[in-house]
Amino acid sequence: MPTHGIGNIIASPLFMNYANGDLRLQSNSPCINAGNNTYVGAATDLEGKPRIVSGTADMGAYEYQGTGSVISYAWLQQYGLPTDGSADFLDSDLDGMNNWQEWVCGTSPTNAQSVLRLLSVKPHGTNSSVTWQSVAGVNYFLQRSANLSTAFTLLASNILGQAGTTSYADTNAAGTGTCFYRVGASPP
Repeated sequence: MPTHGIGNIIASPLFMNYANGDLRLQSNSPCINAGNNTYVGAATDLEGKPRIVSGTADMGAYEYQGTGSVISYAWLQQYGLPTDGSADFLDSDLDGMNNWQEWVCGTSPTNAQSVLRLLSVKPHGTNSSVTWQSVAGVNYFLQRSANLSTAFTLLASNILGQAGTTSYADTNAAGTGTCFYRVGASPP
């Protein structure tokens, strides 16, 4: 396995008993909720148990079946947060985003300046350039509305975030008059 790249970890997976071939995960494994649901090919793991528990697949062939957080255990442990689910929907840094939202956005739950934030909308002729504070490797979506009392429509999805800021050119902004934009992140 490469040691660098999106989705790789270097921490010990904390198998139940690696020496004897038991590759199920211990309750404090950083592999819990650290997988990617996009790559789940079956509804069950190697033991025939549900492949996705707590909303996100685990890394490895066996899904941890215990209860706890819906957030990646490795991410929670990195910030000193409990893995039992008690902190999932708390706003640890009082920035208006709870810990689950921070995990989805790839932002820090201990730094109020680390938050998903729309930074600017700049017109360029008949187009508009929308820029937001972003994290490398996070998938974003962008929505637009003519006013705040009507529904937002999806402009683009799977916009791969860049370190620092990400921009998107809205080439269909011409003739729409006033536009309101909303950016969001897709869960891992």
